[in-house]
Amino acid sequence: MKKRTAAILFFIALFVLQGTAQIRLPALIRDSMILQRDANVNIWGWASPGEKIIIAFNHKKILARADAGGQWKTNLPATPAGGPYTILFTGKNTIELHDVLFGDVWFCSGQSNMVHQMNIHDVRYANEIATANYPQIRQFWVPNKSNVQGPQQDLAYGSWQPAVGDKVRPFSAVAYFFAKKIYDELHVPIGIINASVGGTPIEAWTSEEGLKDFSAINAVMQKNKDTMYIKTAMSTITAPQRYTDEGMVNEPKWYDNNFQPVHWKNINIPGYWEDQGIKDLDGIVWYRREVNIPAAMEGKPATIFLGRIVDADELYINGQKAGTTTYQYPQRRYKIAAGILKAGKNIFVIRVTNYAGKGGFVPDKPYCVFAGNDTVDLKGTWQYKVGAVFVPQRFNGGGFSMQSQPTALYNAMVAPCINYTIKGFCWYQGEANTGKPREYAQLQPALINDWRNKWQQGVLPFLYIQLPGFMEYNYLPSESNWAMLREAQLSTLSVPNTAMVVAIDAGEWNDIHPDNKKIVGDRLALPALSLAYGKKIEYSGPLYDTAVINGNIIRISFTHAVNGLMTSDGISPAEFAIAGADKRFVWAKTKIEGNTVLVWSDAVQHPQYVRYAWADDPVNPNLYNREGLPASPFQTGK
Repeated sequence: MKKRTAAILFFIALFVLQGTAQIRLPALIRDSMILQRDANVNIWGWASPGEKIIIAFNHKKILARADAGGQWKTNLPATPAGGPYTILFTGKNTIELHDVLFGDVWFCSGQSNMVHQMNIHDVRYANEIATANYPQIRQFWVPNKSNVQGPQQDLAYGSWQPAVGDKVRPFSAVAYFFAKKIYDELHVPIGIINASVGGTPIEAWTSEEGLKDFSAINAVMQKNKDTMYIKTAMSTITAPQRYTDEGMVNEPKWYDNNFQPVHWKNINIPGYWEDQGIKDLDGIVWYRREVNIPAAMEGKPATIFLGRIVDADELYINGQKAGTTTYQYPQRRYKIAAGILKAGKNIFVIRVTNYAGKGGFVPDKPYCVFAGNDTVDLKGTWQYKVGAVFVPQRFNGGGFSMQSQPTALYNAMVAPCINYTIKGFCWYQGEANTGKPREYAQLQPALINDWRNKWQQGVLPFLYIQLPGFMEYNYLPSESNWAMLREAQLSTLSVPNTAMVVAIDAGEWNDIHPDNKKIVGDRLALPALSLAYGKKIEYSGPLYDTAVINGNIIRISFTHAVNGLMTSDGISPAEFAIAGADKRFVWAKTKIEGNTVLVWSDAVQHPQYVRYAWADDPVNPNLYNREGLPASPFQTGK
C-alpha cells in the first residue's frame, strides 16, 4: 500500500512539474553576452521533463528536448565574429535575448590581483576610465560563492557589462587591459568571464577529480562532506572581540571639534606604529592633526589620499565623518563634498583599527589633500592616542575559511561555467600558496588538466602570471618561499599549450596588490596573440634553459632570447648569485654574451649553482630580452 501511495504521489508531482515548469536559462546566457566565434557553441538550460524547446537564431531553428530531469543542451552553429544577434527560445514560455555578439571568450580566474577592479586603481587609470568606449569588450562577473558539497549547476546571478565609461570601473584591471590589447589588434568582440576571489588557494579552484592524486587534500575533502563537521567548524570561528574604545565612550568624542587633546604623543604618517615606539599593539589608535587649507581650496570638492592603512580606518574632518574602509588593501581615496573643507585650520582625525601584525600607514604611498589645482601634503608629524587594546586571541580550532577549502570555489564558481564555450584561460594566483611552494608544482598542472577535462574543448591555451616582487628587500642572497613558488610556476610550462607572464618587475614592496595592472594585462595579451591567434611575435621574457660550467665561470643560456639579452638600466645583469657544492650563495659578477649570461665570483672557485632574482622581492631584476620583456627568476640544479 505504501509503495502504491508513493508511486501515485510521484506521478502527481511529475504532472504538476510538467504543467508549471518553464524554460529557464543559466545566469551566463543573458542579453549582451559574447559567444565564442567559429565554434559550435553550447546552449543549455532547464524546462519541464520532456519539453520541446525551439531556438530561433540567425534564420535557423534548432530543436532541443529536456530530459527526465528537466535539463536540456544543444549547440548553435559556428558563427563568425559579429552581431548583434537576437536569440528566441520557445517552449511553454518564450525568452528573447538581445544584443548577442560573437567573438572570443576568455575565462579569467585567480585571487585578488585578478579581482582588483579598475575602480580601485582609478587615479592611475583615470584617463582610461574617462575615455573607455569599447562596447564590444564585455565582462561577466561571477558572484563570490563557495560550496564543498559538490558542483553547482548555476550561478546565483550576473550580467554582461560593456567597457564603456563608468561601466568599466568594475572590470578586473588586468583582464580589461588584456582584452583591450587583443581587441585593438584583432577588432573582434572580447568577452571576459571573471571568477576570482581574494586570498584563496589553488586547491579551492580545482574539482574533486582534479585533486584525486593529493592524499592529504583528499582527506580534507572527505571530512568536509560531513555537514555536521562543517557546521561545527564554522561555529568555532572566533567571535569578534569585545572592547571599549575610549575615543567613542565619552563626550565630546575624540573626532569632535570641541574635543581638547591631552597627553597625546607625536607620531609620523606614513609609518607603522610598531616602528615608532608602540610595541606589538593590536587595537585602535587615533591620529589627529590641524591641517591648513589655502583659500583657493575652500568650497571645492576634494580628494583625500591616505595611502594604504593596516587594517581599517575612519576619517573625520572638522567633526564630520568623511570616509571609512573596513579592510587594509585598497588605497584610500576619499571624495570630499564641497563645503567640508574651509580656509585656514581644519581638524583631521583618523581612527585606525589593526587586528594583527604591524598597524598604521604604509610607507611609500600618497598622503595629501587635492582640490582644484592645489595640493596639501599630509605627511609628517601627527598626534596619537590609543583608544583600545585588543587582548591576544587563542584560536581553539577557529579560523575555518569555507572559500579556502578544496573544491569550494570550483563547485560554486567554475562548475556552473564549464558548458560555456571559450577561447582559453587566464590565471593570476599563487600568493595564498606560498606557504607550501613545492606542492604548487603539482597543483597548478593538476588544475590546468582538470579544467581542460571539464570544458572538453581540447588543449585550450592556459596563460598565467608569475608572482611579482613583494615584501622587504633583502640585500644578501637568501632563501625565499616566494621565489620557490615562482619556480613552481616556471616548471608548469612543461604542460602543453601554456605560457607564463613574468611580472617580477611589476610589484611593490609594500603592497601585495601592485598598482600597475596595465603592464601585466598587456603582457598577458602577448602569449594569447601568439598561442591562440598565431601571431609571430615574441611573447615571453627570457627563460632559463641550460647551465655550462667552464672553470670558475657558469654560462647560462636562455630561451625567448633569439635577438639577444639586455638590461633595463644599461649596467651588468644584477641579482645573480653563485655557489659551490656547499650552496652558500654569494653575489656574482656577470656579463652578457648574445643570448647567454656569464656568471662568476672570485669567492667561488668551483661553482655549481646559480640563482637569479631569488628573493621575495629582488632589488633590481634588470635582465630582459631585446623585446623588453623581463627574465624569469630561476635557480640551476636543486
